[in-house]
Amino acid sequence: MGIPHPPEKSLLFIAVLYSKKEIFNVVVPMLSARSGEILFISPESSWDHSQYYDKELGKPVYRRFIFFKTLFAPETLPDKKLETNAIERVYSQNGKRMINLDPGYIMLSRVVLASAKDYSHRIYLGKGIYGELALYYEGNSFNPLPYTYQDYRDRRCLEVFEKARKELKRLKADSKQLPGCPCGSLRRNI
Repeated sequence: MGIPHPPEKSLLFIAVLYSKKEIFNVVVPMLSARSGEILFISPESSWDHSQYYDKELGKPVYRRFIFFKTLFAPETLPDKKLETNAIERVYSQNGKRMINLDPGYIMLSRVVLASAKDYSHRIYLGKGIYGELALYYEGNSFNPLPYTYQDYRDRRCLEVFEKARKELKRLKADSKQLPGCPCGSLRRNI
């Protein structure tokens, strides 16, 4: 019989799509106020994997990832998705978002995304939110699954998550040195 135990801590990230850079610059401090100190923000890259967001966000569409420094409890992902949805509503005009905010988390072994949309490969997390395993770590790199979004397969994206994984390992190692830190019991074999 398995003994239940809390999940290992992870790094929260928010994947951002936008066309107006000034909206991105306004929203970043809001996200930091709600999620803590920013660890790093990925370089801006063109998002040209489809035209899905063109009518809503405008053109051209850009992608960035924001990673937060505080270790994240994965079970709180539904709350974070509801929070980012509320921010999207604030920055909407005529029913169209000006920014797309998709939270997720990275562990040493995987990248998980939050979604309000159900589908066969998504698991219900609660509060109307689903979790999707987007990438798994094997062979010294992150790897996509058959349903992984095209942009998450892109080398630039994979490099960002590999950088985040190194930062996560560093943060976990630092937290193990703190007396009484709940992170001290994390698996050490990854």
